[in-house]
Amino acid sequence: MADFFAHESTYIDKDVTIGDHTKIWHFSHVLSGSVIGMNCSFGQNCVIGPNVTIGNGVKVQNNISIYEGVECEDDVFLGPSMVFTNVINPRAFITRREEFKKTLLKKGCSIGANATIVCGITIGEYALIGSGAVVNRDVKSYSLMVGVPAKQIGWVSRAGNTLIFDHNDEAIDEYDGSKYKIENDLLKEVL
Repeated sequence: MADFFAHESTYIDKDVTIGDHTKIWHFSHVLSGSVIGMNCSFGQNCVIGPNVTIGNGVKVQNNISIYEGVECEDDVFLGPSMVFTNVINPRAFITRREEFKKTLLKKGCSIGANATIVCGITIGEYALIGSGAVVNRDVKSYSLMVGVPAKQIGWVSRAGNTLIFDHNDEAIDEYDGSKYKIENDLLKEVL
């Protein structure tokens, strides 16, 4: 049996998997078929599922619903009150469960507070979405995205720091010395 913490006000449906050392706080609900990895943290008032997959080390702040169709890889950060959608053209009087779009958040990406992620897109590894942004198309790995609709205004390191490039399109993150290079309009970490 997994060793996780769930506050007494949390509801956990049947057929749910929750990894060791995960914490789920006040007034949250994990719906059937959802799989949550190890070392995750869910703030108060979160809804997960049904049938959602969450990787290891994911941090979900307060007031977030992660709907069916969303998948978060390892080490994703979801800022307070950010929003996912799961249908492109919702109507209260038409059931469109069979039209849910897959939304994929790749390893290490971060979504700022109150951002909206429109369904059917992929957010690349270590991308950083600014608070309040509305993302309606795929996001490249390491991109810094802001605005409505979100536009790329730069690149960030694995640590989330804005990178400044030299004349060879190379940058070094002062935080950890990691090196990056732009090639074919994509950022690559130089190992």
